[in-house]
Amino acid sequence: MKKLIFILIIACVTCVSFAQQRTIGQIVSLDPAFGDLIAKGTSIEIVADSFAWSEGPVWVRDGKYLLFSDIPNNTIFKWKEGEGLSVFLKPSGYTGKLPYGREPGSNGLIINKKGELVACEHGDRRISAMPFTLGGKRTLADNFQGKRFNSPNDIVQKSNGDYYFTDPAYGLAQGATRESSIMGVYKLSTNGEVTLLIDSLTPNGLAFSPDEKILYVCQSDGNKPYIISYPVKGDGTLGVGKIFFDGTEMNKQGLKGAPDGMKVDTKGNIFTTGPGGVVVIAPSGKVLGRIETTQQTANCAWGDDGSTLYITANMFLCRVKTKTKGMGF
Repeated sequence: MKKLIFILIIACVTCVSFAQQRTIGQIVSLDPAFGDLIAKGTSIEIVADSFAWSEGPVWVRDGKYLLFSDIPNNTIFKWKEGEGLSVFLKPSGYTGKLPYGREPGSNGLIINKKGELVACEHGDRRISAMPFTLGGKRTLADNFQGKRFNSPNDIVQKSNGDYYFTDPAYGLAQGATRESSIMGVYKLSTNGEVTLLIDSLTPNGLAFSPDEKILYVCQSDGNKPYIISYPVKGDGTLGVGKIFFDGTEMNKQGLKGAPDGMKVDTKGNIFTTGPGGVVVIAPSGKVLGRIETTQQTANCAWGDDGSTLYITANMFLCRVKTKTKGMGF
């Protein structure tokens, strides 16, 4: 009997260990400098799965947990070490009564300087802010010059409080009235003014360099899978952009995907979703390596103490332990 109990205990421990060590894909180094960012032998750990399409992860430092969007399910999920997965907010991006296409929910999420959850909402076609304490959402912006946005996608906040966000038409429901022909990058100033900055891209994710002198913008275009870098002027507007990263060659090598969401570490390295998973690029534009998830990969965010990169990849939420730290930690 004692032997049977011992065998059962060992089996349970083995099962738990296996569950904790679920991994996916591989990490590929393309330059010696990559070893300074991710140690050799590091794995891509799956921490949760079975989502329709995971997106927009953000780390909540006060609560030590991650929030992320499941766009088709109109839900923001919460994941916390030791507690696992739970529904944080539903509906997350569409509050109408009638069905709203395939992607009604929230997309990009950030925590603003007031400690509120700011969301890009597809279905309600707006940027919203919601406190974690008592009180509901308020609309920060839902139109430009009286015309409703298409489907706000991703957002960042500058140190002075201004927001920069993208508004492609990816999440606009078929048959929905499109009021603006622009798929733009906008600035939302602290006084509530919305300014169109770029109208020549099909924009997606965006991020600032550590000194905020460069704004990187992803273009999710199969024919032009680029990241464009724009100099940021003193008044917050942007100068002439140039191609910082071109994913065409990686696509030709059989690595699927275009730049989508991205984050920057304190050294200025860019971790962008794109061909194969997450592509790691030095500030010079040199590709250092890849986190190959084997899945179409949407976005990423720094979490824990700032050295863990959480990745939303198709139906999965993954994480990779790094040797660097993200901005804001």
